Amino acid sequence: MDDWLSVLKTCAENMKRKVQPLVGSAEARHGYGRGAGGDIKKQIDLTAEDALVQTLLEHGVSCTLISEESGVTQIGTRASEFFVTADPVDGTANAVRGLPFAAISLALSRKPMLQEVEVAVVADMLRDVTYVAEKGRGAYKNDRRTMPSGTERLEEALVGVDFSTFGTQELVSQLRRVLLKTRHLRHLGANALEICYVADGTSDAFIDIRGKLRITDIAAAYLILLESGGIITALEGDRLTAPLDPKQRVSFVAAANNSIHSTIMSLMQTAIHGH
Repeated sequence: MDDWLSVLKTCAENMKRKVQPLVGSAEARHGYGRGAGGDIKKQIDLTAEDALVQTLLEHGVSCTLISEESGVTQIGTRASEFFVTADPVDGTANAVRGLPFAAISLALSRKPMLQEVEVAVVADMLRDVTYVAEKGRGAYKNDRRTMPSGTERLEEALVGVDFSTFGTQELVSQLRRVLLKTRHLRHLGANALEICYVADGTSDAFIDIRGKLRITDIAAAYLILLESGGIITALEGDRLTAPLDPKQRVSFVAAANNSIHSTIMSLMQTAIHGH
């Protein structure tokens, strides 16, 4: 087997180099129709994806690329052996405006299922920070092992919540008890990076219950969080599983530890079921 971790790290480095000059530029905002995930493709997304494909070709690897931009593409002669799931720019809206919170997300699996991801890379696009994980081998931020925080009470926690949706009223009613109990709320705008912040202890939880987030955004961060020792589940508390498909959307609760996770879940269930 190829050394997929080093291949994906090289992909991320090349992608960063190509897109950094575009961050905050007028050129980055140019739209080119809708991507496979349903969003308008921006120049910055296309530049990142081109660099990704180019690097995979240069390494001579075979894989099926599952990308938020171009959908499903077969590369090499044995494309069905490996699947690379990519969000070339996670946080496009931030990147085109020059807000310094965006990332490159790359995940490798042998089957196109979230729970099968075995290698993950999330590279901060504007800072010298890369998160990596291999199944069963832990997760790392640059070269240091990541560990989630030990914060157990929501009253002391910093919690990320994705509010970017038109149905905010319903969202707030489901999360009302969580919001009232949480001391520090954040929404930073690049979900892969927000999950990695839970993985390394920067924040304590991250919640996205909109049902709008594409699986391509979190395929890599999912493994990074689990390998750090954190928790990520579906809304009913079950294991988060889903096909790796550009149109697949998910909701989830990611947390540093069982205590924070179970508090959030019980407050949400109370709001939903009224018990």
